[in-house]
Amino acid sequence: MTRVGKVSRTTKESSISVVLDLDGTGEVEVSTGVPFYDHMLHSFGVHGSLDLKIEATGDVHIDAHHTVEDTAIVLGQALRQALGDKKGIRRFGDAWIPMDETLAHAAIDVSGRPYCVHVGEPAEFNTFTIGGNYPFVLNRHVFDSLSFHAQIALHVRVVHGRDPHHITEAEFKAVARALRAATEADPRAGGIPSTKGVL
Repeated sequence: MTRVGKVSRTTKESSISVVLDLDGTGEVEVSTGVPFYDHMLHSFGVHGSLDLKIEATGDVHIDAHHTVEDTAIVLGQALRQALGDKKGIRRFGDAWIPMDETLAHAAIDVSGRPYCVHVGEPAEFNTFTIGGNYPFVLNRHVFDSLSFHAQIALHVRVVHGRDPHHITEAEFKAVARALRAATEADPRAGGIPSTKGVL
């Protein structure tokens, strides 16, 4: 079975196209016009073992907000599409990712019920912009949008960290690894992993 999601979305603020293969090998092509976000999405695809192609244009001359958030929306929609009926997956996954002084944790339930909990980022970085183009506060928008449109429960937690780049990268890698674990095939489960019979 092919688990591929292909979604495009165009608004007055952005135009986004995402192709995502859940059973890929980490082949990634990303272009959003926001270089640090490209770096994070590339890391997300590689560490999630996703084949991922993202092409995005937007009003980055104003700021990165619309393009970053809209890309996360379409990425979530493509993930939801790729998951299909969710038969035979593990459903739950989590990952701890250290990056030098930073430690981040992510837990996912591919539940069909969107919910995002995002805690632990140091408040002093709320006005910080990474690489001159990516406001640190956009992390929450990314994870909120991803969880809502993929219809997954997502908990992301920064245990400690003092470098905004390391914190953000550890979070993206943790979410990628947790997603990989939650969506991979469970050899002991042939059906949908729910007592309700549907996810």
